[in-house]
Amino acid sequence: MKKQRPVNLDLSTISMPATAKASILHRITGVALFFALTFVIWAWSESLSSPEGFEFVKSLFSGFVAKFIAWGTVTVLAYHIIGGIRHIIMDMGYWEELESGNSSATISLVLWAVAAVMAGVWIWL
Repeated sequence: MKKQRPVNLDLSTISMPATAKASILHRITGVALFFALTFVIWAWSESLSSPEGFEFVKSLFSGFVAKFIAWGTVTVLAYHIIGGIRHIIMDMGYWEELESGNSSATISLVLWAVAAVMAGVWIWL
């Protein structure tokens, strides 16, 4: 039996709810954190190797690219923590209804935007 149903393969036309965006973003930030850790571990290792290594890392962090990487790492970490707390609360049985789930997802995205701005101010000022 062949099912005749429409198939939409254009993902840009699909509108996802806030809960889907929050869940996907939580997974993406987890992967990004894994890769960001390589930079963080290298910087820690280099800065602890010698006084010259510390000065090298310190001078490296004065550049725009390094500050952007640091901002990205802090921003990704902030969302992953916010999303993780949201998931833990949902695991306890709260915010599982459609309305409260959408609200908590929207709030977590807004909190993340505020945290990203605050991290940028902290790093660049």
